[in-house]
Amino acid sequence: MKLPPRPVRRLLDPLLLVLLLAVVVLLPVLVLVAVVVSPRLPGRWRGLRLLGLALVWVLVEWLGVLAAFVLWVVSGFGWKVRSEGFQRVHYRLLRVGLHVIAGTAIRLMRLTLVNDEESWSPLDDGVPGSTNAMLVLSRHAGPGDSVLLVHTLMNADHLREPRIVLKADLQADPLVDIYLNRLPSRFIRPGPAAERAIADLASDLDTEDALLIFPEGGNFTPGRRLRAIAKLRGKQMHDEADKAEAMTYLLPPRPGGVQAALAAAPHADVVFVAHTGLDHLMTLGDIWRELPQDKVLDLRWSFVPAAEVPRNEEEQVDWLYGWWSDMDAWIAAH
Repeated sequence: MKLPPRPVRRLLDPLLLVLLLAVVVLLPVLVLVAVVVSPRLPGRWRGLRLLGLALVWVLVEWLGVLAAFVLWVVSGFGWKVRSEGFQRVHYRLLRVGLHVIAGTAIRLMRLTLVNDEESWSPLDDGVPGSTNAMLVLSRHAGPGDSVLLVHTLMNADHLREPRIVLKADLQADPLVDIYLNRLPSRFIRPGPAAERAIADLASDLDTEDALLIFPEGGNFTPGRRLRAIAKLRGKQMHDEADKAEAMTYLLPPRPGGVQAALAAAPHADVVFVAHTGLDHLMTLGDIWRELPQDKVLDLRWSFVPAAEVPRNEEEQVDWLYGWWSDMDAWIAAH
């Protein structure tokens, strides 16, 4: 999808207000429709729950964009909007917005988040600067996991300032577009430029930062898995292709971005994140049909201190595939 230039996107942002007003005007009709369709959907009152979540999401988007506009004006019409002080304000607002969205989703859908205690390592004790910089490598299973992970990294227990590597197309969301373009994150497309952007992002990680990367490069589908394996074989990377074929639930990781981050931030610890329960939420249709409710979402955070991370590039590829194979086995068990 080709996005319009950023100035055009900013001119389109007021459409969020139009959408919010339309939702408010049509709310009685929307509630009636949700009540009518809910008995035809799996679970209890799925239609009403989804409507409630959608209302909260639109409201958070609108308030977030409005707050961003106020900050732009206060910063001298953008002059200092990327300064350290204004970045901290943006992080606080993002933390609040994610807390509202994630908290609403968890309560409305009656979800329970369970951390695998055998591998769980607290990211820190709630005090910024109490532990090392971190590189967080997660499986990719739709937008739900991104929201959940960033919320977890930023909540009151961890207080991290995440730097996120995302697909460029995600700038279609106004809140994501505005806030993450003002914060140290990168919207990328595959290629050497992406690896340079990741290295630049990782080069000055400090003790409050967590760089979040999804090494698979996209959401898992059976077709993508087969194409990725065929691509590895086409490059004569038969060992990696064999390892990818042995995995059932994950795409083979792309080591280039991870290696760029490790080279730029050799002082950073690494955390591998596996999770289940959000695997099929790729489109609005998926969310309508399959949004989990009254379910347990399992998460596993595996901590690797910087001193134990291999520095040889070939060893890093084997190490990354080894962790990915281990995550695939854990997902299969859950």
